[in-house]
Amino acid sequence: MKLFFKNYRFTLLLLAAILIGGVAGLIFGTKTAVVKPFGDLFLNLMFMIIVPLVFFSIASAISNMNGMKRLGKIMGSILVVFLVTASVAAILGLTGASIIHPIENADIASIKEVMNQSAVEADAEDLTILDHLVATFTVSDFNLLLSRSNMLQLIVFSLLFGISTALVGEKAKPVANFLSAATAVMMKMVNIIMYYAPIGLGCYFAAVIGELGPQILEGYARSFVLYLILAVIYYFGFFTLYAFIAGGKAGVKIFWKNAITPSVTAIATCSSAACIPVNLATVRKMGVPKDIAETIIPLGANTHKDGSVFGGVLKIVFLFALFGKDLTSISNILSILGVAFLVGAVMGAIPGGGMIGEMLIISVYGFPPETLPIIAVISTIIDAPATLLNSTGNTVCAMLVTRLVEGKNWLTKAVKSGEIGA
Repeated sequence: MKLFFKNYRFTLLLLAAILIGGVAGLIFGTKTAVVKPFGDLFLNLMFMIIVPLVFFSIASAISNMNGMKRLGKIMGSILVVFLVTASVAAILGLTGASIIHPIENADIASIKEVMNQSAVEADAEDLTILDHLVATFTVSDFNLLLSRSNMLQLIVFSLLFGISTALVGEKAKPVANFLSAATAVMMKMVNIIMYYAPIGLGCYFAAVIGELGPQILEGYARSFVLYLILAVIYYFGFFTLYAFIAGGKAGVKIFWKNAITPSVTAIATCSSAACIPVNLATVRKMGVPKDIAETIIPLGANTHKDGSVFGGVLKIVFLFALFGKDLTSISNILSILGVAFLVGAVMGAIPGGGMIGEMLIISVYGFPPETLPIIAVISTIIDAPATLLNSTGNTVCAMLVTRLVEGKNWLTKAVKSGEIGA
């Protein structure tokens, strides 16, 4: 019980603050607007650090990917597996959100008014598809990268910077070390600011509920139920499918024989990073070679989070419905899938790390900053099942990567060599 409260302390504190804020909003109504500046302070603190945080974390992760055995084949296989599984998660999440609309019965007009929809209704320029692609991934000057409005362009720059640092090699070692150190510093800043999160989110939520009343609470309940349904389907259905693809019936057997420990650890800690040691030991018991295991598990903890992809889809659909954006057009569907994948890649592998993904969503689509606390509540209520899918998913992905690198008989070889029991 002590371990439970220790690991869930921050999540429980956030939930308590949000609950107290919601109750205060219901009781005092519009009078709670007086505490809104305390919520605004939290939003501004988070938005102040988003640009350097994204740059350092992505550039550091890429620049330090060197010195690994069979690097090309392993990294190529990891990329394929991560892209395919995250895409499946995004498509499944979008399908589920299309069936169970999170805020179907809410008073959208009232919510729009509170969230100041004018901030997201700027007229689109008359550009061609190619012009839009150029504008989506690049900017005309470096200084424009320093704005959270150009987050995708910043991610492209960070990737190129990280790749270039890795390719330069030993000469760029000081740069790689600086990026790693800077990433650690930025994450520490996030931790410091998150100490204020219960107060900031509680005050902001009180003001929002004071304006909207209980109508938006139903949206959260529907979102949570939808997420649990998707999590159960993905955990039991798709993890079994992935294990079968990786090793046939024997693969399914060996996966579920070893899946309980990493699953329980994920739920107990709500942290993909905390699960790395357990997952490393687990995939070795599954017969995954040491070099593959030591590459995919740490990398997956930071860049591959199917549970966060589900959450990203849910939050985007939630905001699309809120602001009347079309969910049926091909371009919007593709953008939702793409941004949800990015959310899974940039979210921190720590409890409460979803805040980074939420800021990315708001920045990419140009939603007003006031929407951050609205979707932050979704992150809080889905934290445990999301971590379960994020962390345990990396173990079955390790099996898939081994299948691609070692061939279809990898599991039989592992049994014959005595690496795993028959």
